[in-house]
Amino acid sequence: MIYGVLGDIHSNLAALQAALSVLRSAGADQILSVGDVVGYGAAPRECIALLKDEGVHVVKGNHDAAVAGELDPRYFNQYARAAVEWTQRQLTAEELHWLAALPLRMHFEHCALAHGSYAHPEDFHYVHGPHDADASLNELELPVCFVGHTHVPVTLLRLAEDPLHTAFTHDSFVDLSETTRAVVNVGSVGQPRDEDPRAACALYDSSARLLRIVRTSYDIEREQARILKAGLPPVLAERLRLGV
Repeated sequence: MIYGVLGDIHSNLAALQAALSVLRSAGADQILSVGDVVGYGAAPRECIALLKDEGVHVVKGNHDAAVAGELDPRYFNQYARAAVEWTQRQLTAEELHWLAALPLRMHFEHCALAHGSYAHPEDFHYVHGPHDADASLNELELPVCFVGHTHVPVTLLRLAEDPLHTAFTHDSFVDLSETTRAVVNVGSVGQPRDEDPRAACALYDSSARLLRIVRTSYDIEREQARILKAGLPPVLAERLRLGV
């Protein structure tokens, strides 16, 4: 089975279209999304519609929960909070219900899916490094779990020869065949923060247990113009070009 995994989308339509094209061209059998479909960007309705049309399996991110009224956005920074409030005004009742109905975790034959961490997904904890990943690796029963939330790709893993030690790698190609468990942060489709502005997604071959983090260019200027036209904070447009 070839899984295609989308990082945080954040209402960036051009980036989503580019990432989906890459995953489809690579022969992905199933496409998954780690959530945060909305927030920051200016095409929330279009991104929701495209995911539904493509039959993508989606879990709930913290921005999705905030827009759906399930999470208090007061702890978001001012730009994120402004985007949440703007997005709420754009979506229909049906679209808000779709966000609210997204599960916090999903399980497939060969992998699991969550937004921030597999352990206590309702808390939307960030997984930056080995210590953050330990609770999820301890609880995980499938070989690999895909997450997002930090917008920075990283693979956290335990090798069969040393199952109590959590290691990590930022490599874009990872052989997981000798691991017992792995948590893979696939980065962000719509708002990367690793100083690489290209959209991030992943391909996972469950038979060979091979992982590849894929980066693809998209029309950044188009999305910047969409954000500015919507009246969202200009910083949300500028950061797309910088990848921060």
